[in-house]
Amino acid sequence: MTIAGTYNIICDQGATFGRTITWKDANGDPVDLTNYTARMQVRSIVTSDTVAVELTTEDGRITLGGALGTITLTIPATVTDDIEAGTYAYDLELVTGSTVTRLLMGSFIVRGEVTR
Repeated sequence: MTIAGTYNIICDQGATFGRTITWKDANGDPVDLTNYTARMQVRSIVTSDTVAVELTTEDGRITLGGALGTITLTIPATVTDDIEAGTYAYDLELVTGSTVTRLLMGSFIVRGEVTR
């Protein structure tokens, strides 16, 4: 069983966001993500019914690197432009079969754009 790690993310409003994370096991070896899917949601607070932004492997905003254990998150500038500046909550889940692993959680900070 994996306990979610805390990782705070900073995203610039109006800019393309990209981040690559590598999931490693207790021995420091990459976890093979073949046959996994992933999903991530950002909300103003954990209990909010409104999703500020969503990333999934299905929508192409999350790309999994198979045996390399990499998880690449991408949010286009056209999407970050629509997120109001502020501090949000997020978590990132990996799914294989009926097993869901909440890998990361934390703050998702959107810094306001000055140049428009």
